[in-house]
Amino acid sequence: MNRQKFINKFATAFFILAFFKIVSILAQLFHKDFWSVIGTLLIFLLIAFIVFVVILGLEDKEKKGSLSERNRRRGSGNFYLESSIFDRLRNKYEELAQKYVDEKNYVKASKVYMNLLKDNYRGAKTLENGGLYNEAAVIYLKKLNNKADAAICYEKAKQYRKAIDLYKELHQKEKVGDLYREINDVKSANSYYQMVVDDYVNNYQIVKGSLIYRKKMEMPAEAQTILLKGWNENRDAFNCLNNYFANISDVKILDQKIQELYVGLPADKKMTYLQALKIEFKKDPKLQAITRNIAYEIIAEKVKTHSEIVNELKHFNPEDEVILKDISRYKTARNKMFRN
Repeated sequence: MNRQKFINKFATAFFILAFFKIVSILAQLFHKDFWSVIGTLLIFLLIAFIVFVVILGLEDKEKKGSLSERNRRRGSGNFYLESSIFDRLRNKYEELAQKYVDEKNYVKASKVYMNLLKDNYRGAKTLENGGLYNEAAVIYLKKLNNKADAAICYEKAKQYRKAIDLYKELHQKEKVGDLYREINDVKSANSYYQMVVDDYVNNYQIVKGSLIYRKKMEMPAEAQTILLKGWNENRDAFNCLNNYFANISDVKILDQKIQELYVGLPADKKMTYLQALKIEFKKDPKLQAITRNIAYEIIAEKVKTHSEIVNELKHFNPEDEVILKDISRYKTARNKMFRN
């Protein structure tokens, strides 16, 4: 089949299909809004006209070609012709869709993307970008089975119940809790937040669990409880202790807690405790005496087995030059001892 015959058959097939499409659109008048059907019909007629113009252009160009050129390219001509037609059509559809977007007619642009370009994702995204969140969510779900983007759209549309159902299916427990709070269902929100806390604790992410208690569940006492538990059980011990102290705003209570936790402290945790004391020492002058005294005890106990610990003295005496000289003399004497 030469290209001229292909164009003729393509044109015939196009007109037949166009006729049936027009009939099917008009048939929608029985169950859809009149102006909606008319709008769809006008869009189709516009596209059909563009295709018709393209076909006429191709036919005219073909008639001007020489017979020898047609024979030479007979084997591959159909392929390039088909590609040329569909590329032109696609470009026209892209231009039409962009035209509708520029006009902020996101519904029509979406229809071009989905019905003519067969790109459901761009159709949904166009609706979402245009603020038509409910419509976009439906396409994400029904056409793309994309629950994550659908949930986001329902959330933007403030359709919180629908968004909650999807986030539950996606196992996003914290997000479910957040949306329950949006609709003032505190009991349900805290139920899901507790699941999040349990997951964090089981995965040794105690600090993150404590933040859920404090920031979202408004349960500071429970936050302190799991931080202390993490410290006692050596589950991210330093960060648990550091956050436990950081959550105590009253200096007198903090002073008391620093002393209480030191009493009976196991030897293997004293080095970690010392690192935490360095932070507390800088917080308030009222804490310096107790933190310095405990630090001295730990350093004195550990210096025989961890000689480098003497360097920690300078953190608790930042302006004492004598201490710095004493540290230097101690290290020099120790080095000489080992050399001898």
